[in-house]
Amino acid sequence: MTTSPNENLLDWLRDAHAMEQQAEHMLKAQAERIEHYPELKARIEQHIEETLGQQALLDNCIKRLGGSPSMLKDIGGKLMAFGQAMGGMAMTDEVVKGAIAGYVFENVEIATYTVLIAAAEQAGDAETQRACEQIIQEERAMAEWLLAHLPSVTKQFLARSAIPDVTAKV
Repeated sequence: MTTSPNENLLDWLRDAHAMEQQAEHMLKAQAERIEHYPELKARIEQHIEETLGQQALLDNCIKRLGGSPSMLKDIGGKLMAFGQAMGGMAMTDEVVKGAIAGYVFENVEIATYTVLIAAAEQAGDAETQRACEQIIQEERAMAEWLLAHLPSVTKQFLARSAIPDVTAKV
């Protein structure tokens, strides 16, 4: 059975849409819980807005190709985000592990958009390619920000956790 580049592209765009749904819910849950790390919270809130814009770009690409987002994939992404949020709440070092998980997730997104850019180019879909090139820049910026700030988040956490009766986890 053969699959055309356009069919693969559409399927992968649906995957990316679900991934961005997961990112939105994961980031919102994380931002709502952060109390003592204002710089991290502000950057996450900025990225939530970027993520909403990315969802809109993907939705437009999917519709332009004659498809619609996959409700099943979107629900799966939201469920995974819910599970991640629930798991994080039980950790005493939630903010550090959340920042690590965020960095890893950003790199998954970067890999996904790298594939989508190549697929769009192969399919001759310059509009989707441009949309994915825009998105990948935002994902790279967030990944770079997280990597650069992991040491300071870690040091803030360690300093807070060494003080009796001070909440360090979020």
